[in-house]
Amino acid sequence: MKPILFNTEMIRAILEGRKTVTRRDPFQTPPDYDVLKGLYRDSKDRLCAVFQCQKDPTTEAVYARYDRGDILWVREAWGTASDLLGGTHGPVYRADYTDNELRVLREKNYRWHSPIYMPREAARLFLRVTGVRAERLREMVLADVLMEGVQEADTYEDTWDLWHQTWDSTIKPADRPVYGWAANPWVWVISFERVGRPEGEKYTNGT
Repeated sequence: MKPILFNTEMIRAILEGRKTVTRRDPFQTPPDYDVLKGLYRDSKDRLCAVFQCQKDPTTEAVYARYDRGDILWVREAWGTASDLLGGTHGPVYRADYTDNELRVLREKNYRWHSPIYMPREAARLFLRVTGVRAERLREMVLADVLMEGVQEADTYEDTWDLWHQTWDSTIKPADRPVYGWAANPWVWVISFERVGRPEGEKYTNGT
């Protein structure tokens, strides 16, 4: 299995069944290599996007981190049992609390652990990759935005604004000129479905 990290907003969207796609790993193609020839597999069966040079027949490959059929365990903001949380046993998850509850916990100085440090044993969400493709970020249509888990706003423009903000919030400010929405980078588009805990996987609270 491979880990994948989501922020609290996107965890809620997955739990509610609204998010079934994620765009990941924005990348720049080498200079002059900007024509997608297609997706291929190398001699080790690794999936890659192959780009054709505009000036000659040479190509360059960019490898995908995830592949169809992969099982991903989800890293999310989590915590441990404490009196502040009612004595709950085992790990607890930030996405399960309302914004008001989170505000109260914050006022009581409760600290959540970063998703980066979540051990696999604490994971509760598992995803199966159902498809992988490479495309320009701004090739999206509204249906793609909704499958990313963005809640539809009152207007078409407001929905797109929410998505632009969501995407750019995942990119470091210094990297936005290269990988932000306006830069229109190439991205890997990973579709997925939720699956149960794989057989034999240990869970820290014994369930």
